[in-house]
Amino acid sequence: MPLSSNHLLGLQGVSKEDLQLILDTAHTFREILDRPIKKVPTLQGKTIVNLFYESSTRTRISFELAEKRLSADAINFAVSGSSVSKGETFKDTIKNIEAMKIDMVIVRHSAAGAPVYLTKICDANIINAGDGTHEHPTQALLDMYSIRQKLGKLEGLKVCIVGDIAHSRVALSNIFGLQTMGAKVSVCGPSTMIPKNIKDLGVEVIYNIDEAIQDNDVLNVLRIQLERNAGEYFPSIREYAKYFGITNERLDKNGKDVLILHPGPINRGVELSSEVADGSNQIILYQVTNGVAIRMAVLYLLGTLN
Repeated sequence: MPLSSNHLLGLQGVSKEDLQLILDTAHTFREILDRPIKKVPTLQGKTIVNLFYESSTRTRISFELAEKRLSADAINFAVSGSSVSKGETFKDTIKNIEAMKIDMVIVRHSAAGAPVYLTKICDANIINAGDGTHEHPTQALLDMYSIRQKLGKLEGLKVCIVGDIAHSRVALSNIFGLQTMGAKVSVCGPSTMIPKNIKDLGVEVIYNIDEAIQDNDVLNVLRIQLERNAGEYFPSIREYAKYFGITNERLDKNGKDVLILHPGPINRGVELSSEVADGSNQIILYQVTNGVAIRMAVLYLLGTLN
């Protein structure tokens, strides 16, 4: 059964059936990653462009590796050293790339809506690898897959997204995806970092991290995005760590064996203490591995539509 869309632009409005298909397909590809030979010919002959207008380590490498595991031809586009630095527009860049007969574009851009715009001017399949503070669908999918693998289900689980909700594209995609799969979602952070209308999405708002630990099965802890001036929304890094940082002392005090996720990169000593970041509750590197499987699944499902 194919996906119901030619693109993956976000998780808002994506059906439970489509999400289930992606997660189940990822499970098949996850097994391939444990084989001695980790390559299959599934997308041989397909050309995929990684169009990254923002810096990225995990997401870009994960997509590139997924493409190579599926035997696709991967082309990496970097803004520095490209014609963008000479004044070429976003539209002209993609139209020139498309003229080289490519099949799929993975795009990360600081402007929310950039992937949707590409679908209007380009015939290739488009996958959103993060657009502004809007969505980051494959990150949410790998988070959901990781939770399901560790806890055996998503439906009925209580998941709290902690930290810089206002600046996070990961938060929004997680909210949409988890709720569609039947999880109960809450958010926790300083009041200045919680969007005013977040409750309209059906999430609970918690302002006390101890309460969040006590009441939830999973904490998805977000990075404080200092590059987006997030530091202006609380008095100091030290104060944020004091009131919202996850430490072993907090976990022990609340007597909860809560599962901890983090999309990375981690600000050690801020969102998570080093002990928690390396401890038994977290599955951070497990998420990274699963990210390759999820992206293989999405590439496969879109790449075999046509």
